[in-house]
Amino acid sequence: MSAVYGWLSRHPRLVDGVPAALLFLLGIASGVGSVTTRTQVGPAGQVTSSAPVSALGARPAFLLLLLILLGLAVPVVFRRTYPAQAFIVAAVAGALQVALIARPLGTDLAILILLYTLAAYRPRRVSLPGLCICLVGAFVAVARWVPAQTGLVQQVLLAGVIFSGTALVAWVLGDSMRYRRAYLTALEDRAARLERERDAQAQIATAAERARIARELHDVIAHNVSVMVVQADGASYALRSDPERAGQALAAISQTGRKALAEMRRLLGVLRAGGEPAGLAPVPGLDQLRELVEQARQAGMSVSLSLDGPPRPLPAGAELAAYRVVQESLTNTRKHGGPAAAAVVALRYEPDSLVVQVTDDGLGAAAPAEGPGHGLTGMRERIEMYGGTIHAGPLSGGGYQVTARLPSAGADRPVLDGAA
Repeated sequence: MSAVYGWLSRHPRLVDGVPAALLFLLGIASGVGSVTTRTQVGPAGQVTSSAPVSALGARPAFLLLLLILLGLAVPVVFRRTYPAQAFIVAAVAGALQVALIARPLGTDLAILILLYTLAAYRPRRVSLPGLCICLVGAFVAVARWVPAQTGLVQQVLLAGVIFSGTALVAWVLGDSMRYRRAYLTALEDRAARLERERDAQAQIATAAERARIARELHDVIAHNVSVMVVQADGASYALRSDPERAGQALAAISQTGRKALAEMRRLLGVLRAGGEPAGLAPVPGLDQLRELVEQARQAGMSVSLSLDGPPRPLPAGAELAAYRVVQESLTNTRKHGGPAAAAVVALRYEPDSLVVQVTDDGLGAAAPAEGPGHGLTGMRERIEMYGGTIHAGPLSGGGYQVTARLPSAGADRPVLDGAA
């Protein structure tokens, strides 16, 4: 059934051709008597004729009838594609019918079909003039076709109820169909727009999540792997000359690797499918900076930690951002500052903000770029997410400095006290 409906919807003119042909045949059946002339010869030889309906002869009148019927029926075939033009052609044919033929035809139903189509496919500023033409034509046709001895009241009732009433019903049905079609189209457009917006929001959320995971992976992997590389280099040098120190370096590599794996499991636990509980470690914060500094010292870097001002708690996310700034800065010092580079980590609590500053005396400013990295970009995104600012660049006397400023806010996290 759906295949038949689909085929019919793809061939609208063929579908409309069937009622058009029926209307044409109905007009032929009802209009032949209107154009034939009956002649009679009287006893004295004179010719008497019944009054013809048309002022033309029988043959020309029949040809005129065919022309009018075609003008009424053929536009029905093209009503969906050209509703206004089809109605105009049929209205002209109807006017000729009213002027030249003294009775209605069955094909006149085409006017109602075309008026319905005009109201269904065109706005009211186009369909209302068509309705007015039909109403005026109804009164003119009644005045033309109804005998003169019929009272005026009967003529008005006939024109208003039979002719004008049917035209008004056809227009109302077509206008309501246009309204429903416009309403359904608006609903479909709204649904499509909402679907596009949902897809766009999903893509944005996916991109943001990917960026967050990329930052976390970079922070975890870059820091711990750099420590492992430094320890491995030290162990390779001390393997023969100082086996004990080489063993310590290997132990540090093992410990750092386990810590990296633990952090990786914590990070990837949020991606676990099936609702399985993930054993997540606490989110790093400022209270774990000493461990981070100690880990850097074990890797052979000279690092000091200083604290200025009374400590105040920050939101967990802001503390994580500050922790990642220190972690990434120490990683960059270890990678680019050279083997003898020393770093100073300073936390300064101001009345309305926390300033995190990491300064080294290495060669990071002169180190060649290794391509577009995520370190500085990730730090900037983290700090700006909490309304802070970050500045990073080489110092005039050598070395590199990263300064991040985070606004203060209350939280229930433990705070770092003292310095190392």
